[in-house]
Amino acid sequence: MLRHPPSRFKAHVMRLRALTTIRSIFPALMALLLVLASSTNRAANGQEAKGVAAALIDGNGPDWIALTEEDFVPVNGDPDTWKFIAGEIHTTGKPIGVMRTKKMYTNFDLVVQWRHLEKGGNSGIFAWVTDKGLEGLQKNQLPSVGIEIQMLDHGYHEKYSKSTGKVGDWFTTHGDIFPVGSSKMKPFPPTSPNGSRSFPSKELSREAGQWNHYYVRGIEGEIRLWVNGEEVSGGTACDPKSGYFCLEAEGAPVEFRGLKVRELP
Repeated sequence: MLRHPPSRFKAHVMRLRALTTIRSIFPALMALLLVLASSTNRAANGQEAKGVAAALIDGNGPDWIALTEEDFVPVNGDPDTWKFIAGEIHTTGKPIGVMRTKKMYTNFDLVVQWRHLEKGGNSGIFAWVTDKGLEGLQKNQLPSVGIEIQMLDHGYHEKYSKSTGKVGDWFTTHGDIFPVGSSKMKPFPPTSPNGSRSFPSKELSREAGQWNHYYVRGIEGEIRLWVNGEEVSGGTACDPKSGYFCLEAEGAPVEFRGLKVRELP
């Protein structure tokens, strides 16, 4: 026996269908609104650099933690090698070395903006650096364990050629990823001539004086890099796959900002 007359029953069914449709698209609508709100908020607060494309993952949202001075410890620099000023991290680049996070990370999302202040500058971020890789590290030395996400200025090719008389075909200036020392990684193609580095599939980084945006994801020994919003390089079967983040000073002044991390299960 019908609870409603046919006309009322038909209207009731149509209302149920409409509610079901709304419920099915509600999550997508909310996600879109959150993205728009986040973009508007960043623009209003001047957090997004002019001319820097925001990656899909930009460090805004739940579970992201900004890494500040309280999250780092010095390793092998001078007292003035690293400075935290107005939300930015500055390094003189001298002596060559690193500072590390207090905490170790295994699975993570990491975002950072960076720029070189001199043509031909060299820097980077190391992931999954172990205590062994930092043991006894002296000034002008870099970790012997970890995966490096490189940050090279385009002028480094000219600098390298002048100082060595060789062609620098074993590196790029657009986001190489590679294991250091005793570490291991199976790089995603394209690769360097000797197969040790993952070369970027696109050339997207900007020259000295301009901000670049890196988004790095590390999960179960697989690492991937997005440069200015597009995925370009990475590798799998990394060993180790847990450790510190280290910021690198390598001879030239560099600035970092917006450094945030999100731990993943």
